[in-house]
Amino acid sequence: MPANLTPEYKKAEKEYRAASTPQEKLAGLEKMLATIPKHKGTDHMQGDLKRRISKLKNASQGSAGARHLDVFRVEHSGIGQVVLLGTPNVGKSAVVASTTKARVQVADYPFTTAMPAPGMMPFEDVKIQLVDLPPVTAEHIPPGMMGAIRSADIVAVVVSLADEDPLTQVQIPLELLKARGVSLVRDRQVPEIPEPEDPDDRPLFPIRGFILATHMNAPTAGENLEAITGLYADQLEVFAVSCTTGENLDQLGAYLFEFLNVVRVYSKVPGKKVDKKDPFVLPRGSTVMDMAQAVHRDLPDQLRYARIWGANTYDGQTVHRNHVLSDGDVLELHT
Repeated sequence: MPANLTPEYKKAEKEYRAASTPQEKLAGLEKMLATIPKHKGTDHMQGDLKRRISKLKNASQGSAGARHLDVFRVEHSGIGQVVLLGTPNVGKSAVVASTTKARVQVADYPFTTAMPAPGMMPFEDVKIQLVDLPPVTAEHIPPGMMGAIRSADIVAVVVSLADEDPLTQVQIPLELLKARGVSLVRDRQVPEIPEPEDPDDRPLFPIRGFILATHMNAPTAGENLEAITGLYADQLEVFAVSCTTGENLDQLGAYLFEFLNVVRVYSKVPGKKVDKKDPFVLPRGSTVMDMAQAVHRDLPDQLRYARIWGANTYDGQTVHRNHVLSDGDVLELHT
């Protein structure tokens, strides 16, 4: 049976190959295992990944036997992980505190966040994981934090519209990332690592990203937002919010959901009502067969046909295995 590897798995595999530290390699392998399709065609690959993860974990304990704890490693949760990266006092913690139930420390003095602080932001019937990262400066990025950035689905560069020099607030994180082999792209699709023209060159590792502007209520917000958009419009999108007034915060979930480029599909058991509580979340462009694999690894071999209820079909329409699913589709699989 073919493996039918997904774009998410291929991205994780490239993260692993581009990793330069044991922690980054371990994060890449674990993401490969989490995103690999679970069916008979990948049983051998799953076993190999588990052996490599175990070997790397054992090796990371060191010759003295002391167990190494990676404080920057945050387990992925929800439908996607978005890390917030920025210089001191740009409002990262305020965004996480305003949109999730996470207990983060919000203060008007720098370096309040000492280690990653994750929180779950609800959007309709799913949740998106936001991770408040410690602040960076032009001279310093906390050791080990690049592993958390590389393994994220999206990087939000946070900038304050109340600051006198917001352009520098954007420039510093982008230059730090570039110096460490990472570039942010505005593509919705999981980006491919480009092949270098010179085999000796190491291509920049692309990660989806955008600029998250805070303090939209500040007197200087309009002017600063125009300056940021004018300079970075061709490179990154800009999304502005205010944690003080709440402006645009209720739209952030929809924006991130669209940026993650996924669809929600609801499973319906024949003869029963649809389960609308826990949708399957699949990459946009997924098919009926992808949904079957997500439900159970043996289901694709047993699938005879499927019925669908959705915006682009009539209720109960029978569809073929390669039918592309849309967000909100209800799928009834028959074996």
